[in-house]
Amino acid sequence: MNIISCDDHEKNCIIDAYENGKIIAFPTDTVYGVGCDPFNKESISRIYNLKKREGGKRFPILGLSKIELEKIVEFNSDAEKISERFWPGPVTLVLPVRKEISEKIENNGKLAVRVPNNECILSILKQCKLIVGTSANISGEKSILDSNEIKTKLSEVDLLVDGGKIISSGESTIIDFVNNELKIIREGSISKYEIEKEL
Repeated sequence: MNIISCDDHEKNCIIDAYENGKIIAFPTDTVYGVGCDPFNKESISRIYNLKKREGGKRFPILGLSKIELEKIVEFNSDAEKISERFWPGPVTLVLPVRKEISEKIENNGKLAVRVPNNECILSILKQCKLIVGTSANISGEKSILDSNEIKTKLSEVDLLVDGGKIISSGESTIIDFVNNELKIIREGSISKYEIEKEL
């Protein structure tokens, strides 16, 4: 495992790792994440193995901005309002994949997407635009907030962008839309009430 800090002069190393299909662990505003290029199916398969997770459940994707995420998913009017109000931040939207990219990216018709509110991951996203952003843990175990735990529990990660300990207000709230009706899949640090107030 290669370990670097979030400092600017080391960003090239992160992009090289991303472009070469490496697995990267990084801090976000909620928990430590682990990810790769979302179009690299081989790397995604490695993350399933790393997390000891079944292949049926697709990984979320973090984006630099709504503009970048609009290239892979379609926003309805409620999703537009929610993203304008809560991004960057701890709200994940489950949205339909754009037809033109559906064969290039692992999906089951929909993808969970969000823009994180953390300087370190946003500076990485400035260069790579999109990254798989699943929690850096073995499936079923607690999410990781301290980089030291990644070193011991997920030693197969290729590159750790070390942001120390994360001060987190909780996991992201996950929102799906079923027949255009808003459905809360997981209530995280943003409450259902706060979300519905925006619509």
